[in-house]
Amino acid sequence: MHEVDLILTLTGALTAALILGYITQQMRLSPIVGYLLAGIAVGPHTPGFAADATIAQQLAEVGVILLLFGVGLNFHIRELLAVRQVAIPGAIVASSVACMLGMAAAHLQGYGWAAGIVYGSAISVASTVVLIRVLSDNRDLHTRSGHIAVGWVVVEDLITVAALVVLPALLGGEKPGLQGVALALGTAGLKIAALVAVVLLAGGRLIPWVMEHVAATRSRELFTLAVLVIALGIAVGSAKLFGVSMAMGAFLAGMIVGRSEFGLRAASEALPMRDAFAVLFFVSVGMLFNPNTVLTSPGLLAATVAIVLLAKPAAIWASMMLLGYPRQVATGVAVSLAQIGEFSFILAALGRQLGVLPEEAVNTLVAAAIVSITLNPLLYRLIGPFERWLARYGQACVADDVADGQEASAPSHRAIVVGYGPVGQTVTQLLLDNEIEPTVIELNLDTVRRLKAFDVRAIYGDATRPEILLEAGIQGADNLILTSGASRVDEEIVRRAKDLNPDVAILARSQYVRDLPKLHRAGAEDVFSAEGEVAVAFTVRILERLGATGEQIDRERARIEATFRNG
Repeated sequence: MHEVDLILTLTGALTAALILGYITQQMRLSPIVGYLLAGIAVGPHTPGFAADATIAQQLAEVGVILLLFGVGLNFHIRELLAVRQVAIPGAIVASSVACMLGMAAAHLQGYGWAAGIVYGSAISVASTVVLIRVLSDNRDLHTRSGHIAVGWVVVEDLITVAALVVLPALLGGEKPGLQGVALALGTAGLKIAALVAVVLLAGGRLIPWVMEHVAATRSRELFTLAVLVIALGIAVGSAKLFGVSMAMGAFLAGMIVGRSEFGLRAASEALPMRDAFAVLFFVSVGMLFNPNTVLTSPGLLAATVAIVLLAKPAAIWASMMLLGYPRQVATGVAVSLAQIGEFSFILAALGRQLGVLPEEAVNTLVAAAIVSITLNPLLYRLIGPFERWLARYGQACVADDVADGQEASAPSHRAIVVGYGPVGQTVTQLLLDNEIEPTVIELNLDTVRRLKAFDVRAIYGDATRPEILLEAGIQGADNLILTSGASRVDEEIVRRAKDLNPDVAILARSQYVRDLPKLHRAGAEDVFSAEGEVAVAFTVRILERLGATGEQIDRERARIEATFRNG
């Protein structure tokens, strides 16, 4: 019976998430809204099919581990240091403002201060998933405001990871005095220090060694399995051996893998798993939502939405203006962070486990998240028209700000070369000779290391993964060159590349003439076939020997090439 319940819960939850996620996506809303609504639909508080909440919660715990592992993978200290002067103090100030306002709202609702701390912490952190999605959809991920917003949310994530460790020591068990709190925090600190030392020192050597040996097998399945084992293994070990949350262990594991040369490939390979389990996490949160409970606390819901959409963005905007940033940059960062998401739910789940956060507060938090995630993309798209309206009426001149925001994404002469076989080597050298910056994507780790030794930018990973293409700079590239001749794989790369940058010019190589039309239909501008080029060369040489004129030869070459191109 338990197996049947598991299958029914998994099937029902994923089916509802697929349908409602698709609908919200078509409405140009975040699919997270659809996943939350799916949880409400299959939850115990709505009519119809009811999934098993216990099973859904257990599956969601895997999602939490993989989410935190992904945060660790994408945590680049250099990117944070580049915007540290605004991201670190700004995130601390804005999160503190939101946290204190949330505590006050919860206290006015009649909750205790312990519940207020958890509730305030939950509404003080933005969703990394929603932020990246909004910035990517508006092509602002690689602008000045995009870099600051990403650095900002990384700081918030780190604060939240620390809160996941500190809150159980602070709020768990009986109510201790000041000495008890100090002892609990000190003990937690020692455990964290021990865990960090073991993972960073021992894991820093062992994990890359394991990953290298697995990567040498050239098996994608084994590599993916290794990533999953490392994430889950360190997470469980952190809880069992050090008494630290599994989330903290997963974050550290992600940092170790992310610092290695396998980080980018690990992120792309683990992404499907993370996304699938993360969907179940959002569904499980939606299952907790009781619509009737919100009706009993409309004031708390209104206050929470106001804090998330108004108070915290105002604090972000004011902080950046005081630090001398242009108004449009400050506005973009402030609006992009005006939402709450996955970490808010993780903190709320922790509050429930500690027995300090009432169900009513969790419901209000879910409702506020749905509202903020729904409105955030719409509000962000209004920034441009609003700035133009201000400029039109002479209230401010924003031309310089716009230039600042676009400067980072202005493309130079850059090309991405997929594959470093004989053709890839020749193309890369020709690009370098002509002062065009190449980035090579290659699945041979030794080749990537050799290219880096010669100061050629190279990325280890699978070019069919959007994350690999983004890391290679597809959004700012002029050309994408596919050198392998593997047409089926190249078709997928072409489609992914065009989705990320419709303006990139794609040149592809095909082994056979019959594959040329497929690559053209996928979006490649120029496709060259060894069969076709040899046939053209033969025809040209025959015509030359027969005494054909240059015009006749050119006309025949064009006809043959058009025949190949059209299949």
